[in-house]
Amino acid sequence: MGLSGRTIVLAGATSAAGLAVAQALLAGETRVIATGRSAERLAALQDAGAETQVADATSLTAMTDLAARLGVVDGVVPLVGGWRGGGGLAGQTDADFDALLPALQAVRATSRAFDSALRASDAGRFAIVSSSAAARPLAGGANYAAVKAASEAWARAVAQGYAKAAREEEKPLRAASVIIRVKSLDPGALASAIVGLWSEDAPALNDRVIDL
Repeated sequence: MGLSGRTIVLAGATSAAGLAVAQALLAGETRVIATGRSAERLAALQDAGAETQVADATSLTAMTDLAARLGVVDGVVPLVGGWRGGGGLAGQTDADFDALLPALQAVRATSRAFDSALRASDAGRFAIVSSSAAARPLAGGANYAAVKAASEAWARAVAQGYAKAAREEEKPLRAASVIIRVKSLDPGALASAIVGLWSEDAPALNDRVIDL
């Protein structure tokens, strides 16, 4: 399959990880569309060669508008993240939970907005970045682990949706929803894992957890 000529959306890509993933994809002659809420913070991605769009990855309306403009896409990776934690279970405040929710909201908005666009591709890939905390939550990171676990559940539901659609349409499965679970975020390792999603067939990837 390969990356050359593919169109991949990195939603909420203004972090160091977003830049690393964009650079790795661009090296494979991929068209990268990077979104963020600030044109200033998107500047580094634009300088690297990505097309940039000021758009909120947590907004279904914004992501649906972008999907309508792009047509068929081969990959969508929501990269909205962040960490709030500590203080044991009593320290898991509502404010911290609310601050972490955008990561889940971005997973929901992007998967819904780009569902048909990814299924129309010959190798559509939806990938989320999760954490080992989802599998082994600690009291001091309960808010964070809960959001990551919910994101993983949503990504697995996306995978089931892809498989069901392929069966009903009597077509081969070509789209895959993947969870990339990290213990500590290494932008280079994450970039390599995302690039590798187009080196395997969808049936081998769909509903898979990749541990880094």
